[in-house]
Amino acid sequence: MNIVFFGSPEAALPSLRAVIGAGHVVRLVITQPDKPAGRGRKLAPSAVKAFAAGRGIPVIEPARIRTDEAALERVRTADPDVNVVVAYGQIIPRAIHSLPRYRSINVHFSLLPKYRGAAPVQWTVLNGDPETGVTIIELNDRMDEGDVLAQERVPVGPRETARALETRLADLGAGLLVSTLARIEITPRLKQEGSLATLAPKLRKEDGRVPWSETAGRVDRRVLALAERPGAFAYFGEKRVNIVRGHPVESPECPGPDDAADPGTVLRIGKTGLEVACGAATSYLIEELQPEGKSVMSAYAFSLGTKIAPGDSLG
Repeated sequence: MNIVFFGSPEAALPSLRAVIGAGHVVRLVITQPDKPAGRGRKLAPSAVKAFAAGRGIPVIEPARIRTDEAALERVRTADPDVNVVVAYGQIIPRAIHSLPRYRSINVHFSLLPKYRGAAPVQWTVLNGDPETGVTIIELNDRMDEGDVLAQERVPVGPRETARALETRLADLGAGLLVSTLARIEITPRLKQEGSLATLAPKLRKEDGRVPWSETAGRVDRRVLALAERPGAFAYFGEKRVNIVRGHPVESPECPGPDDAADPGTVLRIGKTGLEVACGAATSYLIEELQPEGKSVMSAYAFSLGTKIAPGDSLG
């Protein structure tokens, strides 16, 4: 089949590679415009754009596809049998998603109708869900509410990060996409049960601030979910410190709720890291962190170069 592929981040690449590998012809790739990246904030292409350009596949980058007539005309000219959408990042208008013979299908990284929205994987980890999966839907005019064509479930690892889980789901989704395309003419469309829907909105930078008043288990889930994007962080003095890796610990410093240290207090410093008091007399060990303006380092190395001591606060 002839395909127009919509996608932007690295998580979309397995699906793009899979449809090409299955013998489909990708006649056009539509992706997000180049964005500033790195310390120099230089414009960088999306992962999908870089892949497509390296293989001579035509690419366009509409800033607002909903109002871009030129983008619509490019899709018409490509004459796709189906549009494939994987983590594209914009709402696709009806004029485009209903254009192909088999309309448009989307690979979504959750068990729809659970976690409709931009960040289903992060919310899965943040909420401590034991399982998740991939759903293939046919796009309609409402976000992630289209009819279901296929779905596959997988367990979530006990301490799996959002990045690791997304990588796993991206590979799973690529295989499910290819098998769905192979039987698209006969696959039944199943309505989603709207009463079971939950939302997974994009997480903002401020959502990454670690709430030390919560239990160490919940702090751990926040770091697992958000350390990669948008970042899990606390403050030491006026400086932001990103928390990259850690885990809950059993601490003799926190014998009970009545005499526990205030949440956010540094309890102990050692070669294993910084132990910080959390809510309900629990504690969390920071193993790796990234001070503002610096590279990732061990928490112990940070302590050697910073005037931080037990009793100080990571506010």
